[in-house]
Amino acid sequence: LHQLASMAQRSVELDTVACNSAISACEKGGEWSKALRLLAVMVQSDLELDTITFSAGISACEKSDKWEKALQLFDVMVHSKVEMNAIPFGAVISACGKNSEWKNALQLLSAMPRNRLKPGTVTFNAAVSACEKGS
Repeated sequence: LHQLASMAQRSVELDTVACNSAISACEKGGEWSKALRLLAVMVQSDLELDTITFSAGISACEKSDKWEKALQLFDVMVHSKVEMNAIPFGAVISACGKNSEWKNALQLLSAMPRNRLKPGTVTFNAAVSACEKGS
């Protein structure tokens, strides 16, 4: 984050790749709120938000047990018509699963084939885990 701030101070133009890297670093460091702030900066700066941007933001929320934020960000992704793949689906299903939100997890799992996506083992396991915790 300090690197991005210094880039902005030196009038170096921010780009999607640099911001995605910073959001991924926030994910790894458990800094979900900083990841979401970076997403907001990207929107304010008219930078393109891509699948990597959303996946990293959703994963940051998932790793910090912020399932509601993960779900909200996933909804933003769906409505922004960014190309969808299994990674954000898996992250948001996992976020729901960790918090016993089995109904949301199963709804998301059932939406994958409608989006021409095939759930993998990790995604199925996250959904099953949600059901176990929710019962």
